Amino acid sequence: MEAMKRAAMLGVCVGGIWGAYVTQGVLQETLSTKRFGPDKQRFQHLAFLNFAQSVVCFLWSFIMLVLVSPKRTSQAPLWAYWSASITNSIGPACGIQALKYISYPAQVLAKSSKMIPVMLMGTILYGVRYTIPEYLCTFLVAGGVSIFALFKGSVKASKVASPNAPLGYGLCLLNLAFDGFTNATQDSITMRYPKTSAWHIMMGMNFWGSIYMGLYMFGWTSGGFEALSFCKQHPEATWDIFFFCLCGAVGQNFIFLTISWFGTLALTTITTTRKFVSILVSSLWRGNPLTLEQWIGVSMVFAGLSYQILLKWRRQTKKRPLRKKAV
Repeated sequence: MEAMKRAAMLGVCVGGIWGAYVTQGVLQETLSTKRFGPDKQRFQHLAFLNFAQSVVCFLWSFIMLVLVSPKRTSQAPLWAYWSASITNSIGPACGIQALKYISYPAQVLAKSSKMIPVMLMGTILYGVRYTIPEYLCTFLVAGGVSIFALFKGSVKASKVASPNAPLGYGLCLLNLAFDGFTNATQDSITMRYPKTSAWHIMMGMNFWGSIYMGLYMFGWTSGGFEALSFCKQHPEATWDIFFFCLCGAVGQNFIFLTISWFGTLALTTITTTRKFVSILVSSLWRGNPLTLEQWIGVSMVFAGLSYQILLKWRRQTKKRPLRKKAV
């Protein structure tokens, strides 16, 4: 009975993460490629999506803390998140901006190659030695991304605002680098404040993210005001942005539930398969077909990622203490 209950909980988490982020991917691609209104204008201020999502996720986490999360002591203070929130604001913004220059499947695939800069930095800076299977995973991922980038798909040029593959992939690389710092800092916070709940982490990160992106969009540039003016002229874009933010909040909600119930390895498995589903949806539903060579590249990437997950599962199984047999 307990096993069935956990299986049902896992199914809910998988469905929640897949549903939220696949839908968000469709909306993200829509906002970056669609022309709105009779004047056929594009929504140019994609960084506004990060600001809007931070605000919605902050409100979501605050409501969840008030309604369902028990009061705890020794939580990490809000100021502890200021540095991680900087890179957490810049990184996703780079990923979204990349959609001006490369297609959505290319962006997803490039962001899937997170292990490559991690292993390079580990080897160069810290002298970390990796196993042959780990190098094989990296070879598959790097080779798959390279094949995908070299062979152009049959996407019409009009679908991408300003085609520029080197700039697009460069922005994705920056996204990965900033994500690495964000993850390391979040791990440091949870180690210093072990009683901090996932809802508090979500609230702290999005609190500072809302401030940073708000200052950038409405202070450093006029992009925020221009985005609001665009939404006023094109209400359809307003609804797309709202549902994009809502999907982000729901997705984060199920991510934190998955971590607390099943651990980070299960989350990695779910999110990796979700990226493949996103590419499939974009190709079949959004009219973004890939060539045979590009599908080979996609298959290589996810073969490498799947093998990496299998290696992690094996390591985790070996670390579990064996139960003594009853005499």
